[in-house]
Amino acid sequence: MSSESQARDDLYDENRARDAVQGENRAHGELRGESLTRGERRTRDVVRGYHEARFRGDVPTAAALIGDEFSFRSPLMTSDDAAGHLAGIVGFVNVVTGVDLISELYGESEATLVYDVHTATPVGTQRTAEHFKLVDGRIASILLIFDATPWQPMRQLMG
Repeated sequence: MSSESQARDDLYDENRARDAVQGENRAHGELRGESLTRGERRTRDVVRGYHEARFRGDVPTAAALIGDEFSFRSPLMTSDDAAGHLAGIVGFVNVVTGVDLISELYGESEATLVYDVHTATPVGTQRTAEHFKLVDGRIASILLIFDATPWQPMRQLMG
């Protein structure tokens, strides 16, 4: 390995270690000395609970965090109920090899997560932004934003 390659690998490892520490701090609501209000902590707990359950393929836990009135929008699908949205989770997580949370922002009744989804597909890694709105402490809507272009050939093959 060349010294340039080694230096690049070392920098990558340092950045991942820094990001892991920041992620841990974010999970406790203490990034850059900021603290979350009670409502923001409640939003964080619901959204992170859903996010983690979804990527574990734990549909019952994810479903429990979604409200009775719910909508989901993404470049590849839409759903106006939790059952329709959750139906594809297990199939999707079967191709997920990892998720790296990049950023999380919380308000009293909304949140945005930005993360990379690593897949065992030709798509590889997908940068994703996800915006949540909550009503009465449960998720009322999710807007998923990503570049769907790399998914189109696989979507056509799957019918």
